[in-house]
Amino acid sequence: MADDRTPTVAGDAHDTEDDTVATPRLDAWRRDTYGPAVARIPERSTASETLSGIPLEPVYTEEHRSRAAALEHPGEYPFTRGIHASGYRGKLWTMRMFAGFGTPEETNRRFRALLAAGQTGLSTAFDLPTLMGYDADDPMALGEVGRCGVSVSSLADMEVLFDGIDPEAVTTSMTINAPASPIWAMYLAMAQRRGADLTRVGGTTQNDILKEFIAQKEYVIPPEPSVRLVVDTIEWGPREVPRWNVVSVSGYHIREAGSTAVQELAFTLANGRHYVQRTVDRGVGVDTFAPRISFFFNVHNDFFEEIAKLRAARRIWARWLREDFGARDPRSWTLRTHAQTAGVSLTAQQPLVNVARVAVQALAGVLGGANSLHTDAYDEALSLPTEAAALLALRTQQVIAHESGVANVVDPLGGSYFLEHLTDEMERRALALVAVIDEQGGVEAAIENGWFAREIGDASYAEQRAVDAGDRVIVGVNAFQAEAPRVPLQHVDASVARSQAERLATVRAERDDAAARAALADLRDAAVSGRNSMPSFMRCAHALCTLQEQMDVLRDVFGVYEEPVVL
Repeated sequence: MADDRTPTVAGDAHDTEDDTVATPRLDAWRRDTYGPAVARIPERSTASETLSGIPLEPVYTEEHRSRAAALEHPGEYPFTRGIHASGYRGKLWTMRMFAGFGTPEETNRRFRALLAAGQTGLSTAFDLPTLMGYDADDPMALGEVGRCGVSVSSLADMEVLFDGIDPEAVTTSMTINAPASPIWAMYLAMAQRRGADLTRVGGTTQNDILKEFIAQKEYVIPPEPSVRLVVDTIEWGPREVPRWNVVSVSGYHIREAGSTAVQELAFTLANGRHYVQRTVDRGVGVDTFAPRISFFFNVHNDFFEEIAKLRAARRIWARWLREDFGARDPRSWTLRTHAQTAGVSLTAQQPLVNVARVAVQALAGVLGGANSLHTDAYDEALSLPTEAAALLALRTQQVIAHESGVANVVDPLGGSYFLEHLTDEMERRALALVAVIDEQGGVEAAIENGWFAREIGDASYAEQRAVDAGDRVIVGVNAFQAEAPRVPLQHVDASVARSQAERLATVRAERDDAAARAALADLRDAAVSGRNSMPSFMRCAHALCTLQEQMDVLRDVFGVYEEPVVL
C-alpha cells in the first residue's frame, strides 16, 4: 500500500519556485531577529543556495518537514533512512578502495597491501585499452598500457591479477563497461579454474553502458545492442552467480562530467529504470533480478545536499520498483549503493588540502547510508595514487568508522528539519527531470538527440563561471593560494607494455587455436541471433580468446558508435 507522502510535482525541471514557509512565529523571527542581524552583517552570496541551485532559507523548522518523514524508520519502505534497520551498528560499510595500475603483478601487490591494511573489498581499475576493448599489443594501445589502471587482455592476466586472493572470500568490484561481459567472464573463469563455486562468488561489474553514452564516453558499439548485452548479464547472472551485482548503475561519472547533484540523481535513476524495463520486456520476472542491481554515486562538497541525494535515491527507487514494476520481494525495493568521494573536486594546487575534502565527503557518504565507500587519495589530481596516499585514504574511512561515533546510531541526522526538507526537494526536482526524459521518448532517445550532453555541458559551464568569478571558492585555487610542498608521485614504467605483449604472445602460442576459433564463432552467432551472449563469453574466456578478439566480433556485427555532434 502506498504511503501518504505529498505527491511529487511534475513540470519544468528548471523551475525554481518559492518554497518559503510562512507561519506567524517564523515571520516574526524573520522580521524582528533575523532582519536586524542581516542589516548589521550582510549575508554571504554563496549562502543562498546549494551547489545544485536549490534555494536555502536561513533556518528550518518543523513546518518544513513532511509529515511522512517523521513516520519513517530505518529498514522500512521506502528506505529513506537506510535499507538496514540496524544501520552500521552490526556491520560497517564495505571499505572498497579503487586500485589498478601497470601490470597485473603490480596491481596484485597493491591489492594485497590494501587487504592487509584492513580494506574489506577490492575494486579494480582497468587501463584505457582494456576499457575500450583493445589488447595491450594493439597499435591503438600505444602509450596507454597500464597508465590509468591495470592491463588485462586475457584470462592469463586475470589469473595473475587475483593470484592468492580467494574469490569466495573477498568480493571484487570491477569498473568496466563496454567490455564488461568478456571481462566478467574472465573473472568467473579464473574462479572456476581455482575450484570456486560460482554460487559463492560475490562482487560487482559496473556494466552501466548508458552513463558512458551520457558522460564518460567509453563506449564501443551503438546504444541499442550495448543495452542488449547488459540485459544479457542481468538475465544470466542471478541464475549462475547469485551473489553478484550484475550492473552498478553509476551516477559517479555523470557528476564528474560536470552535472549537478540533482542531475546526477535523476539521470542515474532513469538509467536504472531503463535497464529494469528492458529486462522485464524480455519476459524476465522483476523479482528474479532486481535485488542484484546496485548503484554508485558521487559524494561531492555540498555536505547536506549529498546526504539528501542518497536518501532521495532510495525513496524514489523503492516506489518505482514496488508501485510501477510490481515487485513483491522487499529486496527488490532496496537501493544498495557504493559511493566515492569526488575526484573532480581534488586540486593539484596544495594537494594535501584534499585530505580534508575527502574526509568531509566520506562523512557525508556515511551519514547518507552508503553500503560501500571509496575515499580518493590526496595525490590523484597529479597521478595515480601512491601506496602511502592510498593507505591514508583508507585510514580516513577507518577513523570515521571507529573514532567519530557516527556509525553508532542509525541515520543520526534523520528528523533534521533542514535535511528532511532538502531530501524532499531533491526528490521533487529529480522526478521533474525524469519527466523531461520521458517526454523525449526515454533515455536512449535523449542520448541520441544530445539532450544529456547539453544539460551536463550547461551545468558544467555555469559552475566554471562561478569559480572563475570567485563566487564559488575553491581553497588554494581561486582563494588562499600558497606554495605547496612537492609530493611523491606514482609512475608507470614503459616496460609494462612490453611485458604485457610478451604474455599475450605466450597465450596465443600455447592455447588451442581451434577451440578459440570455435568460441569466437559461437559468440558471433549469439550476437547475430540475439540469444543470451554470456554462455558464449564464458566459452571464450576458457578458450583463452583475447579481449580484443571478442570485442572485434561485436564491432564487426554491430558497428562502432559515433556520437552525434551537439551544438
